[in-house]
Amino acid sequence: MSFSRVYSAQTHLLKGKIVTVEVDITKNTLHSFTLVGLPDKAVDESKDRMSSALKNSGFKSPKSQNQKIVISLSPADLKKEGPYFDLAIALAYLLSAEEIDFDPKGKIFLGELSLNGELQPIKGVLPLTEQAKRLGYKEIFVPIMNAEEAALVKGITVYGAKTLRQVIDHISKVHYDKKGKPIEKETPKILPQKPTEIIHKNTIHDIDFCDIRGQESAKRGLEIAAAGGHNIALSGPPGTGKTMLARVFSHILPELENDEILEITGIHSIVGLLEDALVTEPPFRAPHHTASYVSMIGGGTNPKPGEVTLAHRGVLFLDEFPEFEKRVLEALRQPLEDNIVSISRARGSAIFPSNFILVAAMNPCPCGNKGNKDKVCICKPHDLDRYARRISGPIIDRIDLWVTVGNVDYKKLSDEVVRSERTHTIKDRVKRARLIQEKRFKNYKRNIKTNSEMNVKDLSNFVKLKKEVRNLLDDSAEHLALSARAYHRVIKIARTIADLENSENVEENHILEAIQYRPKVAQ
Repeated sequence: MSFSRVYSAQTHLLKGKIVTVEVDITKNTLHSFTLVGLPDKAVDESKDRMSSALKNSGFKSPKSQNQKIVISLSPADLKKEGPYFDLAIALAYLLSAEEIDFDPKGKIFLGELSLNGELQPIKGVLPLTEQAKRLGYKEIFVPIMNAEEAALVKGITVYGAKTLRQVIDHISKVHYDKKGKPIEKETPKILPQKPTEIIHKNTIHDIDFCDIRGQESAKRGLEIAAAGGHNIALSGPPGTGKTMLARVFSHILPELENDEILEITGIHSIVGLLEDALVTEPPFRAPHHTASYVSMIGGGTNPKPGEVTLAHRGVLFLDEFPEFEKRVLEALRQPLEDNIVSISRARGSAIFPSNFILVAAMNPCPCGNKGNKDKVCICKPHDLDRYARRISGPIIDRIDLWVTVGNVDYKKLSDEVVRSERTHTIKDRVKRARLIQEKRFKNYKRNIKTNSEMNVKDLSNFVKLKKEVRNLLDDSAEHLALSARAYHRVIKIARTIADLENSENVEENHILEAIQYRPKVAQ
């Protein structure tokens, strides 16, 4: 046999793409080694990695023989990136050279080869395994360090291997010793990886809500934001606890469901941020205000996800909110409104999920002392005007709750008796409110889970306001000159407040509290 076909895969956007590795060998001719199929530099260098790995695994190096080798990666119009195909290329070459014999049908091979034949871990194994199962493949071979992640997918047999030699000994119908000579004795085979179970861990956090003294208004706002999935902005002088409040906010979010865990784990695996086999807690992303447009929103020549997608199902914390590049802030409009981000480039377009809760923190002015009764603001009028114009009206409109985080009395800071509720107490209320929303939207045609995801039509279906409540809302909206979007956001927040109180209807006090969280600026 001079021709062989073996199957591998690579990530494409946030999904897996099966790649067919074909090898054709023509012997007794001048040496030539060609790899085609739009490979990038990492893929093209697999020829050298594969040759050394074969030599150090007891086989002849492809470069030491007079033969023409053509390796094709199809589909030919898909850009091939990364070292996903090393293992498949090595096996396809050995099969084509008739140095091993196995049936590649129904098998996927993934892994980067070291020069000594060891298998190194790769990114995005979870979505690749899901795609292999979806297309009917029965077995997948991955580096041992990726095996636990791949075993999250049920219905496909996962084999985790340490070396190229292990894979060859497992799949080959004829086995070889270390010098490459055939032997009859059966060599040990790779045991299938046990399915990985999704276990929710009880994480102990360093900071509890009760460790933050005072700021009861801010804590109440964060509780409402967590219960309804609302975006929130914290404004106040430096050192008042805005950053600490934002960091403990993710601790009161409900646990992720199993399908959400797999979705988030797949995203983080593709980007290469997966530390354990699973992401079991809502992500918390806190990019610096110098972050570029592409790193925040996503993009590149071949579109990659950004921070808004990495924060999917979790929290995106933007400290020093007005200091972010204006282009970056304006690009938040779509993900904040639609929970997705659409990226178009010359080589293609992509739609990435971005259903996160935005927590923005900011000072009231460049020096931070505006409105502080104890300190004097040294900002000039044009500095204040420029600072205020850094955040546009449409962005202000898309943030549901605006909370002022003021200075705390020194007596509260030193008094050990003054303690607020603990994190688990607040989290229990949030979970009960989320359960109410889950029942409300259970059989609805649109797949929504929280009040913040309701559109205008959903509000008319699920939030029936009494006449006196509607009149109060209309009068307040006219007095505050609320936009249509802000008007509907007030109703969503009021519905969440009612859920926290286990109230079937939205009452006047819920509307009044919701209005208090609108920004005290012109919209």
